[in-house]
Amino acid sequence: MTLMKKLLATAGVLGAAFVMAGHANAAKISISCGAVGQELALCQEGVDAWAKQTGNEVAVISTPNSTTERLALYQQILAAGSSDIDVFQIDVIWPGILGNHFIDLNEYMADEAKQHFEAIVTNNTFEDRLVAMPWYTDAGVLYYRKDLLEKYGESVPETWEQLTATAQKIQEGERKAGNDKMWGHVFQGRAYEGLTCNALEWVVSFNGGSVVEPNGDISINNDQAKKAIETASNWVGTISPEGVLGYAEEEARGVFQSGNSVFMRNWPYAWALANSADSPVKGKVGVAALPTGSTDGRSAAALGGWQLSVSKYSENPELAADLVKFLTSYEEQKRRAIKGSYNPTIADLYKDEEVLSANPFFGDLYETFTSAAPRPSTVTGSKYNQVSSEFWQAVHASLSGSQNADQAITGLERNLKRVKRSGW
Repeated sequence: MTLMKKLLATAGVLGAAFVMAGHANAAKISISCGAVGQELALCQEGVDAWAKQTGNEVAVISTPNSTTERLALYQQILAAGSSDIDVFQIDVIWPGILGNHFIDLNEYMADEAKQHFEAIVTNNTFEDRLVAMPWYTDAGVLYYRKDLLEKYGESVPETWEQLTATAQKIQEGERKAGNDKMWGHVFQGRAYEGLTCNALEWVVSFNGGSVVEPNGDISINNDQAKKAIETASNWVGTISPEGVLGYAEEEARGVFQSGNSVFMRNWPYAWALANSADSPVKGKVGVAALPTGSTDGRSAAALGGWQLSVSKYSENPELAADLVKFLTSYEEQKRRAIKGSYNPTIADLYKDEEVLSANPFFGDLYETFTSAAPRPSTVTGSKYNQVSSEFWQAVHASLSGSQNADQAITGLERNLKRVKRSGW
């Protein structure tokens, strides 16, 4: 059994689908893909098309949905110099952590890279090497039940205070009407990278800084940041279920899509699923920018998104790079946008009528996607995973009630200073 298969089996996520092109001399490569929502199916379809076109053979490897678990798995595979995975799907925050293990894609698609959002290409450039090509971008958005807002005479909330009040009003009304499962708001509250994204949005929207600033200063211990975390902590058990403390993206979507939440914070991928033929809320869902916190705050959406990288341990780097070029192309990004609501990284696609017809909010929220708040991964480099872990653990402690916001943030600052002592 190869190293990768041992690691995947240990993680309980061994799942490889082989695409056979039927050519005797077909080369064999592999790609790791996530499986949140329609991710795996869309990846498989794209790979199928490339395999048919080139006559090669590809294994699609399903990896953990949790970004935290996936990063740990990747680090083990890459640290061993394993050639088992040729193309890695990596998070927008990982180029600085994993970049040493990937080839320079400028050698294969420098011209194509110019079509993509410059900020993401810059993010994916590590030590002057393009270590990843943008595949799709992401930013947190607010989903809401259009029908329920209309029923109760409420408008889309512009502040978290308004969201809290509207969520409480509709939750109580719907429960009195017989739906005792109704909640006001669901989000990603599990102690993992997704909570870092949610909490960063809260903090930035309250004008509480970016946890660690671009110059390396630790800024999280301030009154506005504490107010942001306290606001969210007060949701748990009131407008959000206690179970939200264990929710990742799919758990939150499950509650909202079943018709049991007024609001939901999630990524754009949930749009296509919420409006699928068998969705109980099809046609009843709206999407808006996330609320602001304070009067001098702003709507803040955490920058997300995924990229494709080629392992420097690959035995077929040119072939792997060709697959990356195909999967990140205009036509393939257009297909994924229309079918799965995955945000393109090519600006011209936001003017495409078919893309906008399938995802009307792509045009309305264009600024949200192009000016999203980055996590402090660039400034903290290889220490980012520790920084994020300290952040989400502190926030989770406040959400769960084991500490108040002041205690959690004060302790977080102390821990971040300890991490910084060895440099970032």
